[in-house]
Order: sequence, then C-alpha cells, then structure tokens
Amino acid sequence: MAYVIADPCVGVKDAACVDACPVDCIHPKKDSDKFAKEELLYIDPVECIDCGACVPVCPVSAIFALDDLPEKWSEFAGKNAAYFGR
Repeated sequence: MAYVIADPCVGVKDAACVDACPVDCIHPKKDSDKFAKEELLYIDPVECIDCGACVPVCPVSAIFALDDLPEKWSEFAGKNAAYFGR
C-alpha cells in the first residue's frame, strides 16, 4: 500500500484527489452508489502507482504515504485495505 486516506477526509470527500489521480485508483467515485454510503475515499493499493499526485490537491491534508501515516490514524490503513478486500 503506497498511500492512505485518513481521518481528515471523513465527511468531506472533496474528490479533488480523484481528478488528480492518473490511474483512477481512488474510490468510490462521485457517480457511484457507494459514494454517499462511505465516510471517506480509499486508494486501491494494487492500482496505485505511488506517484503522489493526490497528496498536494487534498484540501484537508488527508492523504499520507503509508510510512508517514500518523500513529493516531493508523487504523485507516486497515480500513483502506478492507474496502478493497485485501
């Protein structure tokens, strides 16, 4: 897993990161039925190419490289993996 979206995204889901991602690996999309049901967005750890394009466009600074994920939000790595069934 390269990047993780953490707590600051909860309830915000700005989706600027979705538009910035060159490989379309951030889900759910705004037009998906899942978008309204999920509390935050998730990065597919298999499809992510570790480019970091999503990080600077996030208006709430919710995206972290896995190694830089603050300890207080460590459970978000598991939530991200679970969303993709990994």
